[in-house]
Amino acid sequence: MAYQALYRKFRPDRFEDVKGQDGIVTTLKNQILAERIGHAYLFCGTRGTGKTTVAKLFAKAVNCENRKEDGSPCGECPTCRAIAAGTSMNVIEIDAASNNGVDNIREIRDEVAYSPTEGRFKVYIIDEVHMLSIGAFNALLKTLEEPPSYVIFILATTEVNKIPITILSRCQRYDFHRMTIDTMVDRMRELADQENMQVEDKALRFVAKCADGSMRDALSLLDQCMAFYFGQELTYDKALEVLGAVDTSVYGRFLDQIMDGNVTGAIGILEEVIMQGRELTAFVSDFTWYLRNLLLVSTSDENMEDVVDVSSENLARLKEEAKLIDADTLMRFIRIFSELSNNIRYSTQKRVLTEIAIIKLMKPEMETDLSSMKQRIAKLEKEIANGVKAAPVQNVQAAAPVVHKEKVPLPPALPEDVEAVTGNWGKILKKLDQLCRSAVKFAHPTVKGDELIIVFEDAMNYAIISEKPNTEQLQTVINEIIGKEVRFRLEMQKADSPFDEDYPDLKSLINFDGIDIETEVQQEDF
Repeated sequence: MAYQALYRKFRPDRFEDVKGQDGIVTTLKNQILAERIGHAYLFCGTRGTGKTTVAKLFAKAVNCENRKEDGSPCGECPTCRAIAAGTSMNVIEIDAASNNGVDNIREIRDEVAYSPTEGRFKVYIIDEVHMLSIGAFNALLKTLEEPPSYVIFILATTEVNKIPITILSRCQRYDFHRMTIDTMVDRMRELADQENMQVEDKALRFVAKCADGSMRDALSLLDQCMAFYFGQELTYDKALEVLGAVDTSVYGRFLDQIMDGNVTGAIGILEEVIMQGRELTAFVSDFTWYLRNLLLVSTSDENMEDVVDVSSENLARLKEEAKLIDADTLMRFIRIFSELSNNIRYSTQKRVLTEIAIIKLMKPEMETDLSSMKQRIAKLEKEIANGVKAAPVQNVQAAAPVVHKEKVPLPPALPEDVEAVTGNWGKILKKLDQLCRSAVKFAHPTVKGDELIIVFEDAMNYAIISEKPNTEQLQTVINEIIGKEVRFRLEMQKADSPFDEDYPDLKSLINFDGIDIETEVQQEDF
């Protein structure tokens, strides 16, 4: 038998197997049990969230000969088997992307006059319905409003904004939401166990992050990884290698280097991306989109999850990044990279153009527009706040004697001193150099007695801080802020459990009310 992709092999055949859409599933089952079945439904949502799957399940359930008590189809009767095999005359699935003309809809309008040969309902599933032409929509209107009692229309789309209001008003609308990472990891773990796959939980979590809320994408990526390492255990490092993915955290590190004016660091990250096999055109486009999301998050106080089109986990990370950059600078960065995106497409020197654009981002003095002037002023203010370096004195006859002061050891930190570290975590981050700050930014500090424990989710960040110079720098900054010798250790987050199961919620330890981190640090430096 030919190999079947995971997302096809494990397509849910009962409502209980549909993950992440509990509200929609419950509503549809109740309609079936109460015999209050509508004549037209609109399933909308991002790719891979179960729209077509639920549509087929619904078509099975309304026609099932031995329906279960909870409304799910039995999956064993001839009708269910025919629908699952795609041979049923009662379930017609239409791809509106390739059948979007008036004539195609007229054929449907003519066919609905004939009652089903078997079963109770004739179900039309029109996928990507937003691709229909205006004429096709108009031809569908009357039939959609008053179809025969034995006809059900299920329209599925990823772009509900393109559906005419006259169609929307005739349908029951159901919005399919993105799935959480935990939901996708649990489902992939279940399927991996059934297939006897050896997969690390951390690898599954990374695959889920790359899928960004789409279960189908997650299963396709897992299929790809397992094919590359057939017969071997799929680890986190192997998943990174196969997917060649630039994690969204890379864009955050890249932006941090640009904001600090570190040309070498930014070019180094670009080199990493190129060595991973990423196409520069795609990297420029993705980074521009990342900047766009940051701009939307930084300029709005409302929930932007639907607008920025990312999962809730990535949205939380964007909100943290948005605090470090102002809207004017973001708009200037977007303009420069948008111009680069247009120029790089047909260029034979893509890397050179990209590096020039990176330098332009860090050198606002190269431009004379208003946003560049604002960034130059902000840069000067930052230099003044950090202390402008004085020029070396020339022609000095005799140098002043150097006085070596013996370093006074700090007293050991008490438990209350260690707890003060979490309250001053923002100040500590500000005083670290760029590399350490990027690595520690998303770590979780927590307190156990008189010891500080810094827990990392990312193995690369953990490795960076574990290096002796970086550990010593972190120790020095913490001691300087607290005024005591604080003992701490680094740990990697356990892969088999969320952070909040092992460590207390930091919101109970840190009071952010009224704290302006940047302002307080500047005043302290003065």
